[in-house]
Amino acid sequence: MKAASLKITTWNINSVRLRLPLIADFLKSRAPDVLCLQETKCRDAEFPMKDVHALGYEHIAINGQKGYHGVAVISKRPLRFVEKRDFCEKGDARHICVEIDARSGPISLHNFYVPAGGDEPDVDINPKFQHKLDFLDEMRDW
Repeated sequence: MKAASLKITTWNINSVRLRLPLIADFLKSRAPDVLCLQETKCRDAEFPMKDVHALGYEHIAINGQKGYHGVAVISKRPLRFVEKRDFCEKGDARHICVEIDARSGPISLHNFYVPAGGDEPDVDINPKFQHKLDFLDEMRDW
């Protein structure tokens, strides 16, 4: 039997624990099947699993990091963890890939938190911008 349609949403949350009431409101009002979060700003063990489960999202995949970065996929449908990739070998939690069943069959869903690159788009004076470009190059080449 093929799965029904699949509604996927994404949100740069800038602290999953701080914004949990907003997440709850969004999930109740919009009811996506899957929500991809970026910039969760917490370790895996600190992710508010019980709160998310209480909202009807039993399936969660996390790549967390203390204080910075972090991505998560929360879902009403079962997820199969695929991988967490360390782009640019910086140890940043900026990627997670899961597999989920869709109408046409299983799909790989990649959730990325791409570096912002800082305020100055000049690699000579801004190493953050260079990191963003390197990250995007690695994504493209991968």
